[in-house]
Parts: sequence; C-alpha cells; structure tokens
Amino acid sequence: MTHTDATVLSANIEAMLVSRNHRGMADVREDMTPGYLLRAAQQISACTSRVYILTGFPVGDSFETDGPAGAMALYRLCQQLGSDPVILSDKQVTAALHEDFNCLPLPDGTGDDARAATAALYRSQPPALLISIERPGSATDGRCYNMAGADITARCGGAESYLVQANCPTIAIGDGGNELGMGNVLNSLSKLNIQPAISTCDELVVADVSNWAAYALCAFAHWLSDRGDSAKHRIREDLEYLVARGAIDGVTSEATPTEDSFPAAEGERLMQAVHDTLTSGDRA
Repeated sequence: MTHTDATVLSANIEAMLVSRNHRGMADVREDMTPGYLLRAAQQISACTSRVYILTGFPVGDSFETDGPAGAMALYRLCQQLGSDPVILSDKQVTAALHEDFNCLPLPDGTGDDARAATAALYRSQPPALLISIERPGSATDGRCYNMAGADITARCGGAESYLVQANCPTIAIGDGGNELGMGNVLNSLSKLNIQPAISTCDELVVADVSNWAAYALCAFAHWLSDRGDSAKHRIREDLEYLVARGAIDGVTSEATPTEDSFPAAEGERLMQAVHDTLTSGDRA
C-alpha cells in the first residue's frame, strides 16, 4: 500500500470519528490536514523509549471515564510496540491506575512550580514522545474551563507545562476544544460556544469522544505493524475498571461504564467499523 492509499484510509477513519458532530468536531476537522491519524500512529510506532501520556479531566469531585480509558489503551499499545509508557495525571487518577500501570502524579500547583517539576522530570527521564488525551488546557486568560464554561482551574493541576516544555514530538487528542493541544485549530474553535484551549501540538486528533480517537489510533498502529487489531476488545472492561475505582461519566456524572453518555456498545460498534475499514485496505 502506498503512502497516498494509507492517507486516504486514515482520512476515512478520521471522518468516522466525528460523524456525530455533536460538539462541532466534524466542522473543526474541515480545517485540518487529512492523514493526522496515520501521522500520529507512525509517531507512536517509531518511538522506542519513554512516552508520557497525559490525561484526566475533573468532573465534580471525581474524574471522567473519557481520557483515562484511552490512555490505558495507548499505554498497552506503547508496551506492545516496545516503548516505555508512563501515565501522567492527577493524584486521584494515578491512585486508581497505579496497581496496573506505571504512573506519575502531576504537581498540585501551576505556574513556576509546575514548570520546575516538568523540567526536573524531563532532565531525569526525558520524553521521546508526549501524548495528551482529554486533558484540560488553558484558555487565553490562563484558566481552564469545562464545556459548560465553568472555571475548573483549581482542579486541573500543572499539566500544561508538560506539553509546552516537551522537546519531542507531541500528539494531542480532544473532543470539544477545551483540551490541551487544541490551539492548532483555534480559528475553527472560535466559532463554537466554548473557552478554547490555546496550546498547540505536532499532531492533533479529534473525535466525538476522545477515547474513540485513542482506540482508533491503537487499531491503526497495530495495522501498520502487521499485528492485527487487538484494541477493540477491552473497551467495556476498561470502563468498568475505571468506574470501580471512582470514575464517572463526564456528561451524566453517573458512575456507569459509559463515555460522555455513550454506552460501551457505541465505542465497540465504531471500532468494528474501523476494523472493517482497515481490513478492506489490507495490503495483502
């Protein structure tokens, strides 16, 4: 399969990921260069050392299922491809994941403290790749906001500097425009009724639900490496795992194994469609 063919395949899946367009991501995608899913998958596949995966979106006194589930899938992908993944998140999230995943908690503060903590970590354990998935990003006023426009800065910790200071390729995933890395499409986001994040990244991936982008990235990377697609089989299990450890649905605020109000079956259905698309484009 040629690079052009792979880009077309990538663009087809990119369209599938935003087909609901309930938050305007299909409109945002119109201003993006097609093939970003392929390019992001290639970056992940090429990495052989430390990968930091930033995630965690606070909601109420808890955290969303959307983000950590995708981070878990990306973590396993990185392990399977031979790199060294570490999940970076708030203490509440790392406490939920630490028994099964290598995690590091983000600093509580922002500003100089967060920048110093980032610099210290990057000196001692430099990143070869940084991935951010469904992590709040600062707006033009330096504050973080949820989709309803509420200021959630106090709950967000010092995550921004890990993207800004990364001296390596960066990938960001978002589904609403208020997440780290979404500054790549700031002009498009200005048309939405949100407080958009302004930080930028090398490759931005958008979806109707951020987890779905991660699952598709895993499928694409597996396909590129001729490993098949093993990403679609853990969706429901991972959501149940997170809920059992305190996560809630970010839209309904209920402790259910759902993603932004969508049942696990929706993610599974989408991943079956992704699998079918990849199979139809198989180089064999």
